Amino acid sequence: MHPYVTNLKSLFEKNADPSQAAPMKQYMRDQFDYLGIKTPQSKALIKEFIGKHGLPLIGELNAIVRDLWTLPHREFQYAAMNLLDKFEKKLPANFITTLEYLIVTKPWWDTVDALASHPVGTHFKRYPAVKKKYLAKWRKSKNMWLRRTTILFQLGYKKETDFDLLCEIINENLGSDEFFINKAIGWALRQYAYTDAKAVKKFVKATSEFHPLSRREAMKHISK
Repeated sequence: MHPYVTNLKSLFEKNADPSQAAPMKQYMRDQFDYLGIKTPQSKALIKEFIGKHGLPLIGELNAIVRDLWTLPHREFQYAAMNLLDKFEKKLPANFITTLEYLIVTKPWWDTVDALASHPVGTHFKRYPAVKKKYLAKWRKSKNMWLRRTTILFQLGYKKETDFDLLCEIINENLGSDEFFINKAIGWALRQYAYTDAKAVKKFVKATSEFHPLSRREAMKHISK
């Protein structure tokens, strides 16, 4: 284990709160174990840790986030996400392999959605060739979380959203009975509706195959 991770692990374990661990685990449908450190405290601990140890070298980030991902308590995956945020605009092109690993390993909405809308979204903007290669791969994947990522990576793009691309990817996922796919479709459209409500409304009206959940989410803030 990387020394940076060993030291961070020690700090987090010293601040564990077993009384909070059970309800946090229950909230996440018993998918993961928790130390019982809530988000505000977790962020404060990471800030304290970085103040003492500094940020790692970018060349060490791959090993560090992968080590954090192997630890059993979910707070360590959140810590990895926090570190990724600080390097989001500096990651080398080949870091996409690590991002893919993080998406498919211990996947749940809490990490996948943050990865999709932040480091992946930024990475695809910075590296068009990476976007072309991995978007083509992920769109056809049997892994639901990779396909969810292709739907959500433009969440923060606003006017830079490639709406035609979003519609293509949505059309590829119509007919799914997977909650997380149908929810993502509605969420992506609802988000883009803040930029172009008419385009979203037109697309939804013209697409009869929408799951009711997707349609409801997409139209949630569009006035009738």
